Amino acid sequence: MTVHIKNGRVIDPKNRVDAKQDVFISAGKIVALGEAPAGFRAERTIAADNLVVCPGLIDLSARLREPGFEYKATLASEMQAAVAGGVTSLACPPDTDPPLDEPGLVEMLKHRAKSLNLAHVYPLGALTWKLGGERLTEMVVLRDAGCIAFSHADTPLPDTQMLWRALQYAATFGIAVWLRPQDGFLARGGVAHDGEVATRLGLQGIPAFAETIALATILQLVRATRTRVHLCRLSTAESVAMLRTAKKEGLPVTCDASVHHAHLSEIDLGNFDSHCHVIPPFRSLRDRDALRSGLADGTIDALCSDHAPVDEDAKQLPFAESEPGVTGLELLLPLTLKWAEEMRLALPESLATVTSKPAAILGVLAGDLAAGRDADVCVFDPNAHVKITADFLKSQGKNTPFIGYELPGRVRYTLVGGQVVYEA
Repeated sequence: MTVHIKNGRVIDPKNRVDAKQDVFISAGKIVALGEAPAGFRAERTIAADNLVVCPGLIDLSARLREPGFEYKATLASEMQAAVAGGVTSLACPPDTDPPLDEPGLVEMLKHRAKSLNLAHVYPLGALTWKLGGERLTEMVVLRDAGCIAFSHADTPLPDTQMLWRALQYAATFGIAVWLRPQDGFLARGGVAHDGEVATRLGLQGIPAFAETIALATILQLVRATRTRVHLCRLSTAESVAMLRTAKKEGLPVTCDASVHHAHLSEIDLGNFDSHCHVIPPFRSLRDRDALRSGLADGTIDALCSDHAPVDEDAKQLPFAESEPGVTGLELLLPLTLKWAEEMRLALPESLATVTSKPAAILGVLAGDLAAGRDADVCVFDPNAHVKITADFLKSQGKNTPFIGYELPGRVRYTLVGGQVVYEA
């Protein structure tokens, strides 16, 4: 199909494009910006007056709940949520049931996702067998099956020698490892940030140093192995400072933060709101502000949704007994725009954190609108606000603390491979 997206404000952060112009698509590819190629005839024209046309969003953490947790969500429901949020590519952690530790499981997930003809899915392979922390998986075999990197998800890996060996193995084959720094012993039993709010509410806390101690260990191992490591969901001011120093040193590290952590803090736990039970926990206002500043100055590379749909029964429990997790695929764009608005950042800068920068971390040819790229495009109205309700969310999980909020940015069209897969 040939598509002409007309009169939109085209923003392509990677190629430093920010101008009102047209986009031309043919055979699933971007063929030109500005002037139509010779002989181009559009089979469909999308009027984008007063709309922003940008690369499809790329989400670095979205749990799709298949295989094993279909009672929480299905691949079909979460892929619909992705394209409704303008997300055209996403990485899914390996903590499915069973975990993604065998080639057959990875190939099955990729085949199921491809058959839906919606967003692109990039699986993260399990770093150890069954995420048990005792035996490394066959990373090369899993990479060949389609894993783009390897992770231990939120499962602690307390054996530092095992982590060292994993990084050595990965470095040998040029494989990236994604780690969420947290000392499992210090965090054990914790459900909230270890601070005044948790104390007042009688909740067991997770101290900030549970993250920074683990981060210090990871950075030392990176110095020793030079393995490419992506740090997932940083949550503390001290972590941001440590990462800033590591990057100045030239260590091969990148990192992301949850878009929810860029807005919420321990104060939002309020009256034991289980929708604010997340991993890592919402931390102090100081930590939240450090994340926001770290994103603005580029210390933190990308925002992600950390999408984790949870069934209603698991959230309608006392805070400490509820299941952690938050729905976020459809909120990634609105919350990114809200953060940028509050930080007074230009649209190209903010959109880079959910397009070109995560594409670079994934190592995929996406996240920009250069001629020849797959036509994965998001068209949204930056001035329209959306009211977040359970009915608004396509995701099977309705577990978000932003229910009732009005947020900027309404997705009008999402294109994947030149096909319109969502329009509103």
